[in-house]
Amino acid sequence: MSNPPTPTLLLLNLPANILCGIDLLSFTTTSTFLGIKNLPPGYHFLFTSPSASLSLRDGFWFHIHQPSPNSSTIVSRRWDPEQEHLVPCSPPEGLASVNERGGPQTVYEKFLTPYRQSASSNTSDTDTKDKVWENLTSHITPSILNRFTQNAECTIYSASSGIQDRDEIPGLDAQEVRSVIGEEQELGMLGIDLKKTWREGAVGRERTEGARDRSWLLGDILAKCCGHEAIRSGSEKNEEDEDQEWGSAVLGQMQICFLMVLTLANYSCLEEWKRILTMVFTCESAVHEHPGFFEEFLRVSKRQLERTDDVEGGLFDMSDEGAGFLRGLLKGFKRIVEQPSVGEHEGADDVKEEFVEVEKWVKEQYGWELGDEFVRKGMLELEDGETVEMETGEMEREDESGEYAPVVVEL
Repeated sequence: MSNPPTPTLLLLNLPANILCGIDLLSFTTTSTFLGIKNLPPGYHFLFTSPSASLSLRDGFWFHIHQPSPNSSTIVSRRWDPEQEHLVPCSPPEGLASVNERGGPQTVYEKFLTPYRQSASSNTSDTDTKDKVWENLTSHITPSILNRFTQNAECTIYSASSGIQDRDEIPGLDAQEVRSVIGEEQELGMLGIDLKKTWREGAVGRERTEGARDRSWLLGDILAKCCGHEAIRSGSEKNEEDEDQEWGSAVLGQMQICFLMVLTLANYSCLEEWKRILTMVFTCESAVHEHPGFFEEFLRVSKRQLERTDDVEGGLFDMSDEGAGFLRGLLKGFKRIVEQPSVGEHEGADDVKEEFVEVEKWVKEQYGWELGDEFVRKGMLELEDGETVEMETGEMEREDESGEYAPVVVEL
């Protein structure tokens, strides 16, 4: 196939009436659909399912380079009817299929649909959506993607899972489990263990501080994933660049996991996303040392929260009754960034400004109050005019009071 004028995704032998999606847009295929043209530069994710009614999906990541005047990127895949998903195909296969449909120019004009992220024909809506996807993938790099998918084609399935999210069956070893439930693709998780957030050999006060402030865990994860100890001591980068590069593995992993929940409804990715939020929002000393990372983390978090309604069935219950997970993390992080000691460090004001944006958004969307300025105890007047004293215990977990208050145990 001669080079088309714009980057193109060629999808051969794709059946009609199956679910297909690219980035934030999903649709049902037709018999004339052969792919997508006008792909913008950057990372993209294409996914399919044999039926729109099935929850099992799979997809692959691919990258579009900046187009040059003399050539353009063509990504080719063909549908495998036995496996019921897309597989790589060779250029001769693609050329043969294109020639059957009348040649490259005919295929480009009649059988390829323009890339967009909205069903709307309004150009401004489409431009806005395209920018949304770019922001949601801003920290994804080849090394992060390859480590996460652990395969050359960067393919992921709805049932793909990290080791720590797999169900353990008592009495069966790993090989016996595979023989029962089949082989699963293993995802490259960061290895976040929220039950052990201190260094090996730590005792007493150091363990207590590690349990309350997970900065050591964050630094340890980054050092193991990409050896960021070297970056920390680099003298060629300014502090802001150093901070963002220091946490790039976490930011990229967070973005991939969120998008896999959004498109594939992958349970393991949801759990990893929650672990990352829990680890970062419970860090304290790292906020002083790497404010640039936390500023960007808050920015990325807000962009993702703005897309939670795109997840089928909701990312999780965002009502007052079911939002304890996220609301509790944000309340705790608010206390951290408002500490006087945090304000003494350079970059602290930028972190506070980003948090204010997140706080403002969750209040407007869900009515969440992240501060402590609310009535816990007061008098309530009943219908018959009698007044009784009432006290709420809803915030005891966040306040570490009542049954959640610390207890001194004598050994």
